[in-house]
Amino acid sequence: MALFQAHFCSGVLNLCCVADVILPDCRKDPARPLATLWLLHGLSDDHSIWQRRTSIERYAAAYRLAVVMPCVHRSWYADMANGQRYWQFVSEEMPMLMRQYFPLSEKREENFVAGLSMGGYGAFKLALNHPDRFAAAASLSGALDLVQLWEKAEGKGTLAETFNGSMKGTMNDLMHQASELVRSGAPRPRLYQWCGTEDFLYQDNQSFRNHAQAIGLDVAYSEGPGGHTWDRWDEQIQKVLAWISPEPA
Repeated sequence: MALFQAHFCSGVLNLCCVADVILPDCRKDPARPLATLWLLHGLSDDHSIWQRRTSIERYAAAYRLAVVMPCVHRSWYADMANGQRYWQFVSEEMPMLMRQYFPLSEKREENFVAGLSMGGYGAFKLALNHPDRFAAAASLSGALDLVQLWEKAEGKGTLAETFNGSMKGTMNDLMHQASELVRSGAPRPRLYQWCGTEDFLYQDNQSFRNHAQAIGLDVAYSEGPGGHTWDRWDEQIQKVLAWISPEPA
């Protein structure tokens, strides 16, 4: 595998951005664009965290899969009420730029998104809002019920900096978007959801799982002992890659 650190200018954010990109160095067909995992970080992390805390490069090598890890700071993968338009950046501009720089596939069946905590929210948000672009999405210990988190925070903290009031019934509400997807009849991305039973976001994950079951949305759900920790995410990202099972390039 080869590791690239891409520094590039974002017109949407009007600032220099960074993303780490892992590419396979041994391919059956060099002319074929690469299946891609867009791998998202959590609230307190950045683009480098998956490499620093897991062996994602080694794990992805078995599948000859490209992995793109962008930095979105503490944005909640949203167009912020008091900040930058990170949703437009991560959903539109950044993928377009990465495909200009690297041989990444645009095919739905060859694009996957995953993340942890805030990144788990971002992964499901991308897949539920753009089901035509992603074949599968995985959330590890995801913050999947922002409506409840907003109410618990009483409009304080990072959520208040990002969202102008409750996001209930909007594109930022994953429960709402899951229902909209089912009603739309659009292709449904496969969803993978895991959370530790001692995690502070465990109830949020239960709520999303129960809602998905109630509306008939298929989610591969699992849980196990553990909290909001990297030892569990390192285990789970290996299972996510096996679950995705992209055809090797």
